[in-house]
Amino acid sequence: MVIGVLTLDLFISDSHSLKSKRFVLKSLKDRLRRKFNISISEEPNDLWQRVSLFTACISTDTRHLNSVLENVKKMVEKETMLEILDYSVEIL
Repeated sequence: MVIGVLTLDLFISDSHSLKSKRFVLKSLKDRLRRKFNISISEEPNDLWQRVSLFTACISTDTRHLNSVLENVKKMVEKETMLEILDYSVEIL
């Protein structure tokens, strides 16, 4: 069994309050969970436009795991209101 963790540091350009940030993140997290069946957590902070998302996936095949995490990253990149500032992939 292999565990993969993708960490994304994001900038939310159109967020002007914590409420708007929550709206954008909830929508994104719901879509990612539905499409990829992954676990998602976010680092709690009070910044309106910054967030760190942590996604985790478990598989028996490392290639499949890398593919899923790469597709998650690509889907986030396509979001117009989000910008990826930094990301990292860790395979355990």
